[in-house]
Amino acid sequence: MKLKVGVLGSTRGTALQGVLEAVAEGALDVEIVLVVSDKAQAGILERAATYGVKTLHLDAKGLTREEYDSRVTAAFEEAGAELLLMIGYMRITSDAFVDVWRGRLLNVHPSLLPAFGGLMNKSVHQAVLDAGVAETGCTIHQVTEEVDAGPIVLQLRCAVLPGDTVESLKDRVQALEQEGFVEVLRGWSV
Repeated sequence: MKLKVGVLGSTRGTALQGVLEAVAEGALDVEIVLVVSDKAQAGILERAATYGVKTLHLDAKGLTREEYDSRVTAAFEEAGAELLLMIGYMRITSDAFVDVWRGRLLNVHPSLLPAFGGLMNKSVHQAVLDAGVAETGCTIHQVTEEVDAGPIVLQLRCAVLPGDTVESLKDRVQALEQEGFVEVLRGWSV
């Protein structure tokens, strides 16, 4: 029986691309049952729809964090999701949401946590460059109540090259994120 995976995202969802391709090619035996975004124009929705994956925009306006997360949980439960991936999801989840999905809620962070935890998107890569470190990468970790502090599931590394920019570094790290999610899903059991 295929693992049923749900995805939360607010941005382009680049890290989802590798999973979508691996599923389409038959190289990954999971089913992406639903992609949910808090942003109507999020690229992740279009990316998923291109592969025939069901998508849903849920607007958070006027809702408390708990109310919104309750609606998200209801949508994923209705879709039969067993595991959730957070890919470029720009919202902090409620403790209640973490409780419902504990051990089955994974986030990708574009650094080697705990280094540069708590930062998002390009600010992470800028911090890496500013720190002058020799390597960076990505971390897939379980989501807990404390941001970017859950148990690490997988880390993949790459060198920080002379002349790197935020964009060049981001591109290499996002390639690792795609690879990482495929690897984690291949080995995941619920």
